[in-house]
Amino acid sequence: MKEKLQNYVEDFLEYLLDVRGYSELSVETYEIALRQMGEVSHFYEEDGMTVLDITPFRFKIVKNSKKTIVKKLSAVRSFVKYLEEQCHLLVKLIADESIKVPQSLPKPIEEQYIDEVLEKANLEEKLLITMLYGLGLRISELSGMKLEDIKGEWVQIHGKGNKVRELPLMEELTRLIKLYRDRYVPKRYLFEKGNAPMNAAQLRYKLTKLFKKEGLKVTPHQLRHSFATHLLNHGARIADVSELLGHETMATTQVYTKLGSVKKMQEYMKAHPLAKEE
Repeated sequence: MKEKLQNYVEDFLEYLLDVRGYSELSVETYEIALRQMGEVSHFYEEDGMTVLDITPFRFKIVKNSKKTIVKKLSAVRSFVKYLEEQCHLLVKLIADESIKVPQSLPKPIEEQYIDEVLEKANLEEKLLITMLYGLGLRISELSGMKLEDIKGEWVQIHGKGNKVRELPLMEELTRLIKLYRDRYVPKRYLFEKGNAPMNAAQLRYKLTKLFKKEGLKVTPHQLRHSFATHLLNHGARIADVSELLGHETMATTQVYTKLGSVKKMQEYMKAHPLAKEE
């Protein structure tokens, strides 16, 4: 049965690559976890059911970090789901108990580094950074932003689960948007390539390349995290930051930082570093 398990793993990896379109890097991550699991786990038939007992695998990876363990167990569960849905096997998975992982987020970027990059950026790059950092947007939200979503001093954001929220635009951001629209004349979306919106990957590439020139490894999510952290550090209320981020509960926002002093929503403009008067 050990050889049969290995064959199933091979088929699963090909399925991820060819059918699901996973990147080679992602498939390699699955492969490492599943080969390690296959070397020590028990795979057998019992009462018309296929049993995969990963107890030895759990002992083998017990000294790994919690995050690593979670990732490896997730790979195993995905494999079992494949066996059930694609191979039509009735699988009993033993010893897959979940493990809790402390919530963590990427470190925020220091304000001075963002300022330095903004000083050297061209108009398109400035707008890209300022939209993400100034509004705390997800990269997917910026990619899908239409010109009609920008209404005076407010912008309408279409977030996860088709939820809509409205965010205030700082004067600097309003000015940048006007300059950008005058120069690039986008037709429907704020960031376009041809007649289509720039996708998340294209925007992410522009951003990472820009910061890389300054020796910084920065992702769009780090700018969103920096938005939240810097607002809270400057005294914004967590309830307001939670609303600006589009979080369903404040509990999600609380992992960003410890609370500072209490302020009203209107003081968001004063709280954000980019809104400071020179």
